[in-house]
Amino acid sequence: MAVPQAPTLEKPPPPRGPNRPNGEDGGHPRDGGDAMVRPPLPSARIAVWLLVGAITILFAAFTSTYLARRGEADWRVGPLPSILWLNTLVLLLSSASLYWARHRGRRGHLDDVRMGVAVATALGVLFLMGQVAAWRQLVAAGIYLTTNPHSAFFYLLTGTHAVHLVGGVAALGYALRAARRATNPARALEVVEPVATYWHFVDGLWLYLFGILFWL
Repeated sequence: MAVPQAPTLEKPPPPRGPNRPNGEDGGHPRDGGDAMVRPPLPSARIAVWLLVGAITILFAAFTSTYLARRGEADWRVGPLPSILWLNTLVLLLSSASLYWARHRGRRGHLDDVRMGVAVATALGVLFLMGQVAAWRQLVAAGIYLTTNPHSAFFYLLTGTHAVHLVGGVAALGYALRAARRATNPARALEVVEPVATYWHFVDGLWLYLFGILFWL
């Protein structure tokens, strides 16, 4: 009589996906497997930093030309509108409002996020209105784009900055709308965070331009 053979146990295949052990199917951490994977950065943050880099290069080129031009014999620094000081304070307050909104959002206060973004948006619009008033003051004083090289750079630098600030105000409006629709602070901050990064950048850029125009 034939003796029955014991059944052969087959080794189960290694698990696939995030639960597979290190060293199987390319998952060893030294080989760049799943153990080394990090969550990708949100695309909005990447886009903001690319935009910040492009704007920095643009204004670096403006600064280089400005510094080279001011060494010429016809360079004359004319009077600048005093309202620029007030405009600078308004922009600083808008950045402070956004910083407060982010801080409160991380502590779970959704209403404060909405309020902070709303205040920052209103102050951004007020800054733009103040810049228009500054240009009108110069025109009333007979200082135009073609009056002298310094006035030409003033209109160029402040005008280009204002264009980027208009984009920032539009982004703040979008962030405010998203915050009002959000059901929790984390959802709101997903939009507010990258917008705040851009806004703080254009705020710092204005301080840089302000210093150049007044003291160089």
